[in-house]
Amino acid sequence: MTNAVTTHQAEDDARNAHILIWVNGALKPRREALVSVYDSGFMLGDGAWEGLRLYNGRWSFLDDHLDRLFEAAKAIDLDIGMTRAQLACALSDTQAANGMQTDAHARLMVTRGVKTRPFQHPGLSQQGPTVVIIMEHSRPHLPRPIRLATVPHLRGLPMTQDPKLNSHSKLNCILACIAAEKAGADEALMLDVHGFVNTTNACNFFIVKKGQVWTSTGDYCLNGITRQKVIDLCRANGIPVFERNFSLVDTYSADEAFLTGTFGAQTPVGMIDGRTIGSGQIGPMTERIRGLYRALVGA
Repeated sequence: MTNAVTTHQAEDDARNAHILIWVNGALKPRREALVSVYDSGFMLGDGAWEGLRLYNGRWSFLDDHLDRLFEAAKAIDLDIGMTRAQLACALSDTQAANGMQTDAHARLMVTRGVKTRPFQHPGLSQQGPTVVIIMEHSRPHLPRPIRLATVPHLRGLPMTQDPKLNSHSKLNCILACIAAEKAGADEALMLDVHGFVNTTNACNFFIVKKGQVWTSTGDYCLNGITRQKVIDLCRANGIPVFERNFSLVDTYSADEAFLTGTFGAQTPVGMIDGRTIGSGQIGPMTERIRGLYRALVGA
């Protein structure tokens, strides 16, 4: 597809060719930052991760991200092998080694580690976890609002693979993204198991209708940290906000739509399934929430 954009689109930065990457306690040049082909993450998608943003020398909402990482690790019975303080120190060390102060993005990944044989059973991972921090200079650059297409792929029930887990197993979302691009859109709008609007393949989803902000119930989507901050900001600033079931019919007639995520904060949506949302540009409520969010991050 031509002219596609993504919610993680960033300005090119030549410095990223020379970044140092944290791999199990060692800082390594990009070309040398490697993991084993026997690693559980590579072989099976067995692991959890967090994405973090650096603003003015601070990792935004670090405690929230570490909470979510340790909750995921407990849920999948993975021993990270490091304390919260040690992970925070590893982030700081990687930041310092790369000379980063702001507009940086970190992907903190933990897998079950190297397996003794190439099979599924977690007991074959006997060497301890693999912990990696990729940190890049990264300033979001979105040339236009995002275009979404509804796809048949669902964010499923907790007893299949709980969508609240930020796991390395992302194939369902990747297939959704492929389907959306085949349909001429940038990213996928995914429904829940009941047919209600849920999330995109990469971000949480909101609409604005008659001065109200709506998002899904949260039962079938990632428990997004930026999503929760937006809900909290709306409640603190007198903006009616609802976590509720709503349909594509509600969505197509929305005044505005936007996505939330750690990388892009609040990303405007201009079109869904070929239908222009509002003016097709960023709307006044999205702009207001962006301003409130910037002030929160700055604080």
